[in-house]
Amino acid sequence: MQPDQQPPCPHEENACDHKHDDRRTFLKKSSFLAAVALTPAPLIKAAEKKADEKIAAYFETVPVNLEINGKQHSLKVEPRTTLLDLLREQLDLTGTKKGCDWGQCGACTVHVNGKRVLSCLSLAVMQDGKKITTIEGLASGEQLHPMQEAFIKYDGFQCGYCTPGQIMSAVACVREGHAHSEDQIREYMSGNICRCGAYRNIVDAISEVNKGGQNI
Repeated sequence: MQPDQQPPCPHEENACDHKHDDRRTFLKKSSFLAAVALTPAPLIKAAEKKADEKIAAYFETVPVNLEINGKQHSLKVEPRTTLLDLLREQLDLTGTKKGCDWGQCGACTVHVNGKRVLSCLSLAVMQDGKKITTIEGLASGEQLHPMQEAFIKYDGFQCGYCTPGQIMSAVACVREGHAHSEDQIREYMSGNICRCGAYRNIVDAISEVNKGGQNI
């Protein structure tokens, strides 16, 4: 430093820094305002209403035709939509329950072309042209299905959350010819979990329906 030079004033340095910060802030704000001013109004409105997402969702859907509980349905679904979500969210058939969503509890069991299927693991688009039966489709009007009556008679439920899946699997168990003994029933119903522990009563209900010889 030369003898005649004075050391810089710290206050002057701070003032200079503040000026730079103010300039940067001004440039950022003015750039943002300019970008907004140049954006077409329809584009802003579309962004506010998330129209781009709706348009994308429309073009990403595929047509699916299903017969559900005896009624024909022509639907548009995303390829990733599961049969369970289709039933519950689009058709309001909430009797089919979402339990684990991993295919391990059986609460989502439905019948596809007469066979039991875990709807949480089944894509809706793969069921095109098939016949789906849910718990809502078992009864004939006010007349309960024999398996539903047996579950009530033997108190085969407590909280009831797993019951729709239990009944759908129980009907399939009898139709498949896997209900000739208690051990066989336990084995072929093992994919349906009851956290309340009503297994004994469920086995009794299935046994009675199987022995009754009714057309189920």
